[in-house]
Amino acid sequence: MNMQAQNRQTAAETALLDSYNAQIGELPGNGAVISARDRLVDDLKTNGLPTRRVEAWHYTDLKTLLRSIPASGPASSVRNPAPLVDAAALIKTRQGEADGNVSVDGIVVGSYADMLREGTAAPGLSVIDKDDTIGKINGSFVRDGYVLELPAGAEIAQPIEIQALHGAGQAHTRFPVSFGAGSKATVIERHIQTTDGQAFVSSVSDISLEDGAEVTWIVVQEQGADDTHLAQVRVRVGDNAKLRLFVINAGGKLVRQELRIDVAGEGADLQLRGVNLLGGDTHTDVTLVLGHNVPNTTSTEIFRNVVFDRARGVFQGMIKVALDAQKTDARMACNTLLMSDDAEFAAKPELEIFADDVQCGHGATVADIDDNHLYYLMARGIPRNKGRAMLVNAFVAEIVEELEDEALVEALEAIISNWLEKHA
Repeated sequence: MNMQAQNRQTAAETALLDSYNAQIGELPGNGAVISARDRLVDDLKTNGLPTRRVEAWHYTDLKTLLRSIPASGPASSVRNPAPLVDAAALIKTRQGEADGNVSVDGIVVGSYADMLREGTAAPGLSVIDKDDTIGKINGSFVRDGYVLELPAGAEIAQPIEIQALHGAGQAHTRFPVSFGAGSKATVIERHIQTTDGQAFVSSVSDISLEDGAEVTWIVVQEQGADDTHLAQVRVRVGDNAKLRLFVINAGGKLVRQELRIDVAGEGADLQLRGVNLLGGDTHTDVTLVLGHNVPNTTSTEIFRNVVFDRARGVFQGMIKVALDAQKTDARMACNTLLMSDDAEFAAKPELEIFADDVQCGHGATVADIDDNHLYYLMARGIPRNKGRAMLVNAFVAEIVEELEDEALVEALEAIISNWLEKHA
């Protein structure tokens, strides 16, 4: 006799399904989109949220960690923060909805809600694999976002800042962005809670670099102390394209940041850098799946993590080298400072190599601050807490300083310094 395990719904799972039933009449989409949403929700209902028994979620038991789902809140409760860089062109969503018509010189900007209503978004409301819980949740609830297209050969000098703003409640956005052949741009994707209260946020950025494009994409996550942030960045890198991807996590109660990257063109180069600042009783998971699928590609991934108090952090990094991907050069490092006896960090770097002419490697380190370095600073009159903050700041500043834009470096260093002042 075959016995199938029954999914016993938690309070959060029940609230998630009830929230979908309450919103379905308001969510934009034609028949094809509604059918796609229903399939995703049926999957969530049947299989539930992932537990530690699911390998991809082994260190982030979402079924246990996600305790509640807040109701949606009005967009009018959201304030407007200043751009990270003064010269940036602003593109905003407020509580998951596009904030009016946007015009940026040299870029075609459209509404994702229009794609939902027309049905052209339906094929994209699908999961990458059976464990793609973020894709299921976002595809079920997404209301809006922006569609950006840089024409071939376009060079945008000013940074483009996408602000995903929200207050308490729910916000679900999606940002399909395509960079034409030979185009160049810098994009800042910034997630900010601007008012107090619990929020449940999901976001998917779908980025495509055509041949020869050169792009810097910076993700800055500054969620509130009680927020759940489930985000995914999907990337395809074409022939001779260059992507510099920076990820900074500096907030959130429960965070899962997935990076799904396909290096699909010969001569492509990926430079991925990450800074994770964890404090309080929080949980942050960064999961990377990087595929080198053609010959002659390169990538370097470096993450720096700082963990205070009772925070828990996770880094899962998988590099997959396909059978035909000869001459791949891929290197990954995860370095962590544990600043408390109660802090935890799990690092799981992996290589899956099917080609035989490659150079690939990975490594992970975990340490505390060197007492000799701290003593040196204290002996010169610097208070202990200030000295700790200075050493931690130096540890992560190396990552940010790789950016060539001085204004961007200064802005990101200010975010890191402000966070450290509160936790160090």
